[in-house]
Amino acid sequence: MKFILGTKENMAEYFSENGTVIPITILSAGPVTITRIFEKSKDGYNSVQVGYGTQKKPARPDDSGHSGGERRVHKLYKTVKEFRLKPADKVEAKEGDVIDVSIFVPGDKVTVTSVSKGKGFQGVVKRHGFHGGPRTHGQKHSEREPGSIGGGLRTHVPKGTRMAGRMGSDRITQKNLQIVFIDKENNLMLVKGAIAGRRGTLVEVINR
Repeated sequence: MKFILGTKENMAEYFSENGTVIPITILSAGPVTITRIFEKSKDGYNSVQVGYGTQKKPARPDDSGHSGGERRVHKLYKTVKEFRLKPADKVEAKEGDVIDVSIFVPGDKVTVTSVSKGKGFQGVVKRHGFHGGPRTHGQKHSEREPGSIGGGLRTHVPKGTRMAGRMGSDRITQKNLQIVFIDKENNLMLVKGAIAGRRGTLVEVINR
């Protein structure tokens, strides 16, 4: 199992050797530091905890390691995440090891998880793709209204009725994305296709 944390940079075009244009998303991936390894015998589950990025406010000299609890680890790194392991997964690493983008190779199929763009409070046309009402027959002010919400014999709104509300800021997982190119010197990873989120969004990349 291979994994890394990074941030989304932007989308671009990549030209393959035969001249094919491939739409790609540029990720600034790693390096990450293994801060703790959880074992089923001790902690009840298998997992690897990693730290990514640095805090703006530097940590005190005694804020290293786990001797003072999890709070000190969160002071050292901007982001601390855990990657759950399956029983068949093997991790040949130990606490303190650094993982960079070089563990991946072009052609790897990865699962990418990120948070999509937040769009605020939106109506039913944008949020659910409603067509709205016709502009004819005097309905000039109801083009983007939802229409009936299912009254009739009911005395309440049916559960799950699609209505206006907050849109975006969802945790999105995209599977089977292909790595096109790896830039080890600049810690960049080029992934085929679009990845959810704005520029600077935290991205989790996993290859099992």
